[in-house]
Amino acid sequence: MKKVAIIGAGLGGLTAAISLASQGYQVDLFEKNNHCGGKLMPYELGTHKFDFGPNTITMPHVFKQVFEIAGEKAEDYIQFIKLPIHTRNIFSNGTEFDFTNDFAYMKKQLEQLDSYGGTQFDSFIKEITRLYNLSEKHFFFKTFENLSDYLAPKLGMALLQVRPNESLHHFFSRYFQTKEVIEAFSRYATYIGSSPYVSPATFSLIAYLELVQGVYYIKGGNVQLAQAYEKLAKKLNVNIHLNTKVTNIHVENKKVKHIEFENRENYLPDEVIMNADLLKAYPELVNAEDRPHFTTKKRDRYQPSISAFVILAGLNVRNDQLLHHNVYFSNDYQQEFKDLFTHHKYSDNPTIYISNSSYTDKTQSPDGDNLFILVNAPPLQKDGGLGIDPEEYKNRIYHLLENKGLSIRKHLVHEKIITPQYIAEKFGAYRGALYGLSSNNKLDAFLRPSNFSRDISNLSFVGGSTHPGGGSPMVVISGLNVASVLSKRK
Repeated sequence: MKKVAIIGAGLGGLTAAISLASQGYQVDLFEKNNHCGGKLMPYELGTHKFDFGPNTITMPHVFKQVFEIAGEKAEDYIQFIKLPIHTRNIFSNGTEFDFTNDFAYMKKQLEQLDSYGGTQFDSFIKEITRLYNLSEKHFFFKTFENLSDYLAPKLGMALLQVRPNESLHHFFSRYFQTKEVIEAFSRYATYIGSSPYVSPATFSLIAYLELVQGVYYIKGGNVQLAQAYEKLAKKLNVNIHLNTKVTNIHVENKKVKHIEFENRENYLPDEVIMNADLLKAYPELVNAEDRPHFTTKKRDRYQPSISAFVILAGLNVRNDQLLHHNVYFSNDYQQEFKDLFTHHKYSDNPTIYISNSSYTDKTQSPDGDNLFILVNAPPLQKDGGLGIDPEEYKNRIYHLLENKGLSIRKHLVHEKIITPQYIAEKFGAYRGALYGLSSNNKLDAFLRPSNFSRDISNLSFVGGSTHPGGGSPMVVISGLNVASVLSKRK
């Protein structure tokens, strides 16, 4: 029986563990924290419960596939709830635009907000559907093990058809004319930690996921997904070792010989899967001479994705103007991304995202709103510095929200601040980045680090910093892809 060691119990690691264990592999899963799920972790402040992330669930069929591989049914573990109107976009001029997969309601709103967009909406949906179908067919479930995989003619032809040379913002400007409406759609770039003004229009397929397939929430909190995967993994006899930090991957003759833990104990696997931020963990765990194709200098050339400044705020009231997902836009959206990626600083007037899951599920916060407040943040400075005073920036965010009519401070009963420094330390994220590398250039967007080490024959990678990219469905797909390849190795 082949022994597989998985470093990191995020969604990608759990997925690979379930897939391989269901095929008879002996799987040991090592996690440095005291929970499974990676960034998908719960917080409780009094009676207020929060998911750190992801707060938005799309592509439920991908998550269900993991259960099906093991001969189980997702509905026996979790319940997906489709949100009818999933996101309220509130602009600096006071207008609102609700996102839903009810096309009639979308067109009705566009008649008032962007009459040209209303006439183009069906064409827009047709095009983002085409982009999604091409990406799903040629990219999501493909693994790139060697150069010939990247040079496949069908892949090249597909790449030319997914608008690689056009920016997201420019693409949305084809179908909509009002500044606010274009910016509402352009925000999808932040789902991959990037700027809509430079990241490829290919990623408009995210709009397809939300507006066609729909946005979901998992009853009891999205963290239930990680807990369900953990339960299933244990049922399949996966050995889960929490609070177990891997400190070194020892390589001999271009193959992992053993992995070493903080307590100096060793484990000898046949295969190793790293479900950790590749940009940070690979250079830390593997000696430089054993990874000549992934030098530390090469890592340093990557542009990290955005990070996040988060406030968990438990209130003693409910705000009627809030839905499950809410976005309060800056009055200068383009400047916000210049601040983040050009000036490497926090925006003075940021766009503010708020998840209020108790709008859908009162059990998550029976005594008032549970506000997960997120502002896009630059990655940590190269010396590890944050670049702001967290208390001052928190109060700036509260002030901006209060000016927009959302009262928080006088109703606040519980509060916690989460900074990029915490994200870097807790989750081993390179410079606190949420998605590893950004997709602000074509190479990083379409040629993310491979799932397989070029230098070490039995080392592979899953997670948001590798192919096919960031976001929980893509992370799960990476776990499925790698497990599929390993299961065919003799």
